[in-house]
Amino acid sequence: MKDKIAIITGGSRGLGRNAALHLTRRGVGVVLTYRSGRDEAQSVVAEIAAGGGKAVALELSVGDTKSYPAFIGTLAATLQETWGRGDFDFLVNNAGIGISTAFSDTSEEQFDQLLDVHFRGMFFLTQHLLPLLANGGRILNVSTGLARFTLPGFAAYAAMKGAVEVLTRYLAKELGPRRITVNVLAPGAIETDFGGAVVRDNAEINGFLAAQTALGRVGLPDDIGGVVAALLSDESGWINGQRIEASGGMFL
Repeated sequence: MKDKIAIITGGSRGLGRNAALHLTRRGVGVVLTYRSGRDEAQSVVAEIAAGGGKAVALELSVGDTKSYPAFIGTLAATLQETWGRGDFDFLVNNAGIGISTAFSDTSEEQFDQLLDVHFRGMFFLTQHLLPLLANGGRILNVSTGLARFTLPGFAAYAAMKGAVEVLTRYLAKELGPRRITVNVLAPGAIETDFGGAVVRDNAEINGFLAAQTALGRVGLPDDIGGVVAALLSDESGWINGQRIEASGGMFL
């Protein structure tokens, strides 16, 4: 994986940050995007540099498709200036927002927020990035265990991720001639600040989810970052069009 370059959306915190750290330890250069947390993003870049890796943080609002042309221009210039390349190898579509509300209470505004970031944005950002993605590259879309099992309050969120999982198979088929593999990673409950940090900070919820998990605990960011690195490794090149759940065995 050395000398490869990865784009990780939403890489300033949580699972995106952890994936960036795991990849840079394997010699992968990383461009991580952030929406508003510039200081957080620069902290990740500094941490990677301190460990001998190379990373750059670029601002991007995944939910704003009108911003993509300017972002692509900045990205192309950054790739050339930082790595002397005009393309990159891995795209990790990780950026997301957490909105938990009952189906009957979900507003159109909430629905559109989820749609813009989790599906519309991912769809068209990937489309815009395809000319810069090297032949033989990889796309890894991040979904959720909630697309398989169900918990009240996540109807809209999980539906968007279900759409991502279907799209993943179509991308794998259509990008096959370019030898680009496309897979989807579905994490289970993870201790991060996502969705108000309820899994990490609410002991009752944490305990309930741990009791529903075969390995007896909820996940940690390192459980996912390692899987991202493994799925992008040379050894995983024959995995294509697949949904890989990393949940410790939730709701089996």
